[in-house]
Amino acid sequence: MPKLQANGIELFYNIQGTGEPLLLIPGFACDYAHWDLLMPSLVTEYQVIRLDNRGIGQSSAPDSPYSIKQMAKDAAILLEHIGVSKVHVAGHSMGGQIAQELALAHPEKVHSLMLLATFAIGDRRFCSIIETLGDLPRILDPEAYFYVVLPWAVSEDFYLIPGAVEEALKLKLEYPFPPTPHGLYHQSRAIISSNTLNRLQEITCPTLVLVSQQDILTPIKFSEQLAQGISNAELVVLKRGGHDLLIDAPEAVATAMLNFLAKTR
Repeated sequence: MPKLQANGIELFYNIQGTGEPLLLIPGFACDYAHWDLLMPSLVTEYQVIRLDNRGIGQSSAPDSPYSIKQMAKDAAILLEHIGVSKVHVAGHSMGGQIAQELALAHPEKVHSLMLLATFAIGDRRFCSIIETLGDLPRILDPEAYFYVVLPWAVSEDFYLIPGAVEEALKLKLEYPFPPTPHGLYHQSRAIISSNTLNRLQEITCPTLVLVSQQDILTPIKFSEQLAQGISNAELVVLKRGGHDLLIDAPEAVATAMLNFLAKTR
């Protein structure tokens, strides 16, 4: 799997499929593989570019402060490295924050924007949760941390699927590139330090804002704020799934993304 030296780190990326370029940016504590359940639907029509953000997976995790703008610059360097001048961009949660900053810094590069379960600025409750999730890896073992995070990530329906929780835990514990406590800490602080609220009107590309009505971490009001601030935005609220739509409702997410992308052609 390829890597490049970018913005002071080693950045891991993956490219699959053919067609118009589509960049997928994962969220907090998630690597490129977090999009796997959507890939069969997306690679049939698009050249799908995925990366591990700094602090996670096979990319470097320096023990120094990160910022969302810095991670957007990482993504921009990747696009330049692989020779992509115009791209559709989708970001989930923290990845949606990065996608916003990428569109703001490089409007000429972003053909369209898909913001999944994300926000312009978190409220005090949200920031308190993310701060805690950034602190806990220094205290808890990976299994205990998994059980703390999961209720914030998935819906009640996920818990009703026989073996789903156990399989998710197994995948987490067997993952060959586990996150470092300091990488998660620095990602969490980047999340709560970011604010695009007063710059949303500068995003002019076609934008899909996608959220689940069952999302308790980034509730619908956050997505409504994004859709109201971005002039060319469409808000779609899914009935299924929790915050982690990529795991909880992958078919519905893939359908919403492909329907939106078809309208940008």
